[in-house]
Amino acid sequence: MVRLFLAPPPSGIFGDRDAVKERVELLEKLESVIWSAMVSGDRYEARLWLCNTISSIHSINLREQCKLFIELLRLKKSKHDVAAQLLQMIFENRPGLAGSIIAKKTCMLEKFFEGNPRRILEWFDHFATIGESGHKKGARALSKFAFMNRNTCWEELEWKGRHGQSPAVVATKPHYFIDLDVLQTVENFLKYVPDFWSSDELAESVKDGEILKVDQKYFIDTFLHLMYEENLEGVWVAVEEFMMDQQFSFLCQHLLVIVDDSRMLTFFNSISKVIKVDAQCKELKHPSCWLEYLLSTCSGSVSVEEYILLNAVISHGRQLLRLMTNEEHESEKQKLEKLLMNALKFCDTDHWYFMKECTEMEKKIAIKWIGLQSWVIQYHLAQECKTQQSCELLFSENGISFRRAEKFYLLQSNATLEEHGSEIDDEDSDRRSHNRRRKEKKRRKKKQNHANESADELLEFEPLNSLHDCRSGGRSWLLSTNNYSCAWNAADLPDHLAKRCFSTWMKWVLSMW
Repeated sequence: MVRLFLAPPPSGIFGDRDAVKERVELLEKLESVIWSAMVSGDRYEARLWLCNTISSIHSINLREQCKLFIELLRLKKSKHDVAAQLLQMIFENRPGLAGSIIAKKTCMLEKFFEGNPRRILEWFDHFATIGESGHKKGARALSKFAFMNRNTCWEELEWKGRHGQSPAVVATKPHYFIDLDVLQTVENFLKYVPDFWSSDELAESVKDGEILKVDQKYFIDTFLHLMYEENLEGVWVAVEEFMMDQQFSFLCQHLLVIVDDSRMLTFFNSISKVIKVDAQCKELKHPSCWLEYLLSTCSGSVSVEEYILLNAVISHGRQLLRLMTNEEHESEKQKLEKLLMNALKFCDTDHWYFMKECTEMEKKIAIKWIGLQSWVIQYHLAQECKTQQSCELLFSENGISFRRAEKFYLLQSNATLEEHGSEIDDEDSDRRSHNRRRKEKKRRKKKQNHANESADELLEFEPLNSLHDCRSGGRSWLLSTNNYSCAWNAADLPDHLAKRCFSTWMKWVLSMW
């Protein structure tokens, strides 16, 4: 049976030093086996797990998160990955931010359209036909500018018919613009009407950012130039405004995942300067608290590899277990099975003596051993938590109070969930249920016809079917380990209990530091 060591340690902690030494040697070998599986192709996935944990940090405010990502963007390497990705996010989610910058620098559009018929037609060929409300996009800008400056530029309009249209005629019949040779007209404006490219009409048409859809890559490259070569303040202001409007988790999951290890480490070191380790964090109230504590106390001495390993065993133990038992890692799987075959031979005194030794270690090393030890627990729980009997025996042996959570009992009026240590009297329960059903049936007979009565009889047996489903593998429990706040089934128990072990041991070690 797996011992979880959840009970408080004895007042005087003594143990076998040789047993502790053997445990450290086992955990070192376990670390090596896990890394062997990761470096053979799954390091990227484990790195994503780390980014996911980082994204859940709760103590960073909007101003701090903006500063963190601006610092990341300012790094030279970030131009072609992080900055490009961020611009794409802005274009897709807040195009008006970029559109307002284009509206102030419409001169860039002259180069954008020059010699590119596809772009010209996609933006300017949107004149309204009969019945439509008005011209759209670049067509609206072109028509407005042409009317406003008809004395100087109307002759540059090219028409598809035998003769051109006069301003007076088109003013009364704007749908005549549909006969405009858009491509040739815009090319004429590029050559002979420079004022159009800096006009208010063109600026107005692009400020909503819809023009970005014509060629997103072009505008990303242009904005990268404005950011890094021209250092245009307006672009950086727009970037900050966008980041201030986003959640920290959103930015991490879209930007942090694409940086290399050196920049990720720089980002972590920057985080360490703004993290606030409060009382909740010391009590490990949030999933990322262990990482926040590590970042705030010893970030400069922790490598990306160490962060990845710690995060895998502490925060993503279930995914790591799936990775380690994957058929692609058969060699590591066999090594793991052999290594952990006798890993449960650790008594209470030796365990807490091991924890006491951890309080005297370097913090990152201590957290690593505690995390790996909790994952050893998870590995064995995954092997043992297969049946209702094995799960409930595990609870009993480790002093965990539980209540069986199932649809049958939750449906009963005034029913109470059973506490740990009590047994179900199935026969008595069935008899009480039968008596209730018989009384209810008599009442219904007075009010309902035979057809409705038959339907109700079918409904009566639904709770019994639910009970049968629970007994056939769907049993779940409410546990004292998390204040009976949610139900855990056998598949979820290993992960929950391993995290509970880590939290319990880690809080004790933190109290000693």
